[in-house]
Amino acid sequence: MTNKIRILIVDDHQLFREGIRRILEMEEEFEVVGIASDGEEACTLVQEFFPDIVLLDINMPNMNGVQATERIKGISPHSKIIILSIHDDENYVHQTLYSGASGYLLKEMESSDLIEAIQVVANGEAYIHPKVTGKLITEFRRLSTLQDSEQVNVEITADSETDRFSALTPREKEVLQLMAEGKSNKAIGDHLFISEKTVKNHVSSVLQKLDVQDRTQAVVISIKNGWVKIS
Repeated sequence: MTNKIRILIVDDHQLFREGIRRILEMEEEFEVVGIASDGEEACTLVQEFFPDIVLLDINMPNMNGVQATERIKGISPHSKIIILSIHDDENYVHQTLYSGASGYLLKEMESSDLIEAIQVVANGEAYIHPKVTGKLITEFRRLSTLQDSEQVNVEITADSETDRFSALTPREKEVLQLMAEGKSNKAIGDHLFISEKTVKNHVSSVLQKLDVQDRTQAVVISIKNGWVKIS
């Protein structure tokens, strides 16, 4: 039997905390080890349980999510943090990721998004809500047009990148395009009339063939090379 993913939930709204808890307790692979209502209490519980995942609200009294992230990573470096937020502003994302968070979810998420995010982050990868990913991509494109190409350090040649893209199947290229449009796995499945599990398999294959760590990296490299179209 594999070890369960041990999770701490931190949010100052009781109904939201309990809702998240009920969702997670329905999944056999998860174990909720504690619930906290603010950053101070979260740090105390992290020191007690050393959870694998901390679901952390960004707006809390006494200590906000950014401050709590820095404190938690200092207490338990192996604990991975997923920020829960109502803000889709890329500045919030940059702040939290810079502070040590591994994921960023909007509170409008579906339960499937939450479960997927926990699984991805627990596996050592990053997860950003698809809606926020779209905003980050737009910002990336804007900055790219302002940046002199001579100042960019290219670690692999354009030919090798093209070879990687050529290795994708037609279906995987469709999935990559929909990822670039900010669609979640569920939305991609609905669009292509395939199961969410099949979408996950396609996404994993895309990441492996493009030799990237997460969805955001896959989309960024695809935009840079013109493999996907963003309106």
